[in-house]
Amino acid sequence: MTRPEEGTRVHVGDMDSEEFRRQGYAVIDRIAEYLENGHELPVLAPVSRGVLLDVLPSEPPSHGESMDEILADYDRFILPATTHWNQPGFLAYFANSGSGPGILGETLAAGLNVNAMLWRTSPSGTELEEVAVDWLRQMVGLPAEFEGVINDTASSSTLYALAAARELASDLRIRAEGLAGRPDVPRLRVYCSEESHSSVDKAVITLGLGLSGVRHIPTDNKYSMDADALAAAIAEDRAAGIRPLAVVATVGTTSTTAIDPVPRIAEICEREGLWLHVDAAYGGPAAIVPEMRWIMDGAERAHSIVINPHKWLFVPMDCSILYTKRPELMRAAFSLTPEYLTTTDSSDVKNLMDYGVSLGRRFRALKLWFVLRYFGVEGIAQRLREHLRLARLFATWVDDSGDFERLAPTRFSVVAFRSTPAGMSEEQLDAHNAQLMEKVNATGEIFISHTRAKGRFALRVAIGNIRTTEEHVRRTWDMLQEFARA
Repeated sequence: MTRPEEGTRVHVGDMDSEEFRRQGYAVIDRIAEYLENGHELPVLAPVSRGVLLDVLPSEPPSHGESMDEILADYDRFILPATTHWNQPGFLAYFANSGSGPGILGETLAAGLNVNAMLWRTSPSGTELEEVAVDWLRQMVGLPAEFEGVINDTASSSTLYALAAARELASDLRIRAEGLAGRPDVPRLRVYCSEESHSSVDKAVITLGLGLSGVRHIPTDNKYSMDADALAAAIAEDRAAGIRPLAVVATVGTTSTTAIDPVPRIAEICEREGLWLHVDAAYGGPAAIVPEMRWIMDGAERAHSIVINPHKWLFVPMDCSILYTKRPELMRAAFSLTPEYLTTTDSSDVKNLMDYGVSLGRRFRALKLWFVLRYFGVEGIAQRLREHLRLARLFATWVDDSGDFERLAPTRFSVVAFRSTPAGMSEEQLDAHNAQLMEKVNATGEIFISHTRAKGRFALRVAIGNIRTTEEHVRRTWDMLQEFARA
């Protein structure tokens, strides 16, 4: 074995504190400038495939480069190729606006770089999560029996909720024996509306139930799940030897923000012994506004509920909260403690790794806590109320126009509508509105999206960015009218 020579050591440490401080100021200055003047950038990046692949080196640098050079390339290459979700003209999908306090909280969390898998590995990461999610529970009016944990997105939260639903059917012994090769396990079924988010289907696939394990229930003329059709589907499946497992109801569907009849669905689930999961990922925060609290009626009877603060609560990506009244079933689905993670902490501590598949857990609670403290309950309610007002205002412009029509009720801050020139067939209307959307998005000022509403091509304006004002909404409407006439 060759002995290392003395005096030949090279610097292998981190960036020194002075350099970090200087570059940190430069980064914060860039973020502040972006938040102040980002509206001047095209919201939808006017680029094509290869914008980075064709210009960045195909191999990593053999020697380190200066942060000045790296930041210069950020300005030159990265920023122009970004779709700006944090821009006030971003009206395409559910809001995802990182607010100032949320960004600062995220920055500090990155500096701490904790892994809150166990209470011991991050007491603050664990207990602040308990505090922050309970604050939000109170803000939306859920009873104290609900416990919450933070995940990355609602897709994960819904997956975990349905995994816990399998534990409610304890006689199936799925955790211990699985599903494969077991003739004693019947086909299992999860129910949701035809307007439900695709994450329900993905969760069912991941859990090994297959796409046939999802049954999509028809909706009424307001795009809400037909509770009578749900009851009939459950009865039909039982008669066919299929075992119902869970129902997913939605408060604010993705396409049209419909609200399923949660009280009636809860009654059916209680009668049938099924797990009820409520997807309030988008709509849930609206319950912070007192006059909107009704949207969560019946949710207190659910087994689990998901709310995404990164959608409409001004928290940077990612932050999704899964609440449940049956945390013991969540732990039963996922808790597994190898020897190297065994600790001598008291039995009443919460180990967040027990509530999902992730062992590594970011300190997401810090940015949520910053946002809730900085704006306060009243401040958040005021901002949400303004978004609701802007959506209703836009809806009245559509309703009062002879050239446009709304295709769904405006319950929250999304308006689904279309342009309706006279004399066009449905097929021609679809093509016309698709072209209209492309023209608006090509301007770079505004980014809107589309969906299908009962088969019809619908334009979507989704208001929820913390920096979106009535001026941006008015500009969108003026642009739509101008291009529609052209």
